[in-house]
Amino acid sequence: MSRTSAPAEQAEPTGQNGGERRPADVTLTQGLKQRHLSMIALGGVIGAGLFVGSGAGIAAAGPSIVVAYALSGLLVMLVMRMLGELSAANPASGSFSVHAERAIGPWAGFTSGWAFWFLLCVAVGLEGIGAAKIMTGWLPGTPEWAWVALFMVTFCITNLAAVKNFGEFEFWFAALKVGAIALFLVIGGLAIAGLLPGTDAPGTANLTGDGGFMPNGVDGLIVGLLASVFAYGGLETVSIAAAESEHPVQGVAKAVRTAMWRIAVFYIGSMAVIVTLVPWNDPDVVSKGPYVATLDHLGIPGADQIMNVVVLIALLSAMNANIYGASRMACSLVARGQGPAKLGRTSGGVPRYAVLASSLFGFGCVLLSYWRPDDVFMWLLKMIGAIILVVWIFIAVSQLVLRRRTEREDPSKLVVRMWAYPYLTWLALAGMVAVFLLMAREPDTRTQLYYTGGLTAVLAAIGYARQRSARTER
Repeated sequence: MSRTSAPAEQAEPTGQNGGERRPADVTLTQGLKQRHLSMIALGGVIGAGLFVGSGAGIAAAGPSIVVAYALSGLLVMLVMRMLGELSAANPASGSFSVHAERAIGPWAGFTSGWAFWFLLCVAVGLEGIGAAKIMTGWLPGTPEWAWVALFMVTFCITNLAAVKNFGEFEFWFAALKVGAIALFLVIGGLAIAGLLPGTDAPGTANLTGDGGFMPNGVDGLIVGLLASVFAYGGLETVSIAAAESEHPVQGVAKAVRTAMWRIAVFYIGSMAVIVTLVPWNDPDVVSKGPYVATLDHLGIPGADQIMNVVVLIALLSAMNANIYGASRMACSLVARGQGPAKLGRTSGGVPRYAVLASSLFGFGCVLLSYWRPDDVFMWLLKMIGAIILVVWIFIAVSQLVLRRRTEREDPSKLVVRMWAYPYLTWLALAGMVAVFLLMAREPDTRTQLYYTGGLTAVLAAIGYARQRSARTER
């Protein structure tokens, strides 16, 4: 059998944990605990996009941003439920790439896996640049590249060590982010109720004034919806990490169940607090970020610096998680004959070559942002624009196919079940197609759609050619 026709990772019983299914890539250690998985699931989608980037969505949609986040949050919860079902039934470090290969074919695993790897590596560079800008704001005169290099080296070393080190870093990073949002919701709730000293209850003045609940009409709501969809990216990391947990099946099932409603509360609740307390057209919402604008409005001292610390933590957390996710995805692809063999080598249960390659690619993206900011770096940004939607489509199609297969072959694997299967899966797919169509009608996102489509088409062509070549070699 040729390398490209190697079977996808399959979950196997161990006989030592009551028949619990273990991922086939057993060269990776099971060093993550349940508390790590739960916090990775929760913290993975709480990033700088929420703390800062949501301001553009509010400026476009006004108070109706709450509706936008509710709609996109529903879509994300459906995707997370599907991924939870797939990962609990067959835990693997390649996550959705493994499931796509099993459900659709090797070309699908190749396409989704390398597209996601590319997304994570470019994101590592972007997050490093963002974190460096915060540090140079605190320490003027220090070079940005030096801070990026320091962060890259730190998290590369963290990921080269045992996986439990990654788990501990991410646990505390995520805990700080979650704690910051929880505190924000408490302060905002008290202010809305008029119980915060020095503030009066705003009522519905900001929700219905200045143009009403939907001041920019349907077009504004669409822009807010697109901004909110991509703010939710990051949930996939928990299904990758589950393969290295002590109890992969139970672990991913519990993490998915507990994370979904909490994510909805944090995202939708935050938006509701912000647009209730602050006029949607306040220029500070975009220039300072909605969270800083809200805290400033309430007279919280040092709001700028408090949120800078939180955003810095969010960026560093994302760097750490993305290097981890990229390295495990690369290792899984290689294990299935879908990449350079050297990247799949492990040492001490860690795919160290994959960690190094992912970190170097991310640092290369940072260098391109200095050397070629107007062409090459912009191409990279446009290519990753809609990759997460491509990944979600592969997840949904894989769930449709593998659910039927699992029910027929081994129903006991369905520890987590997709709600109202197959109707909600089809509804989620329709929602993803709708987002693509909405992107196509907006000039700013249309270009991203073209570039992402081009990258996906190239990867699919390569994957399909490899698949045909493997068949002819048999």
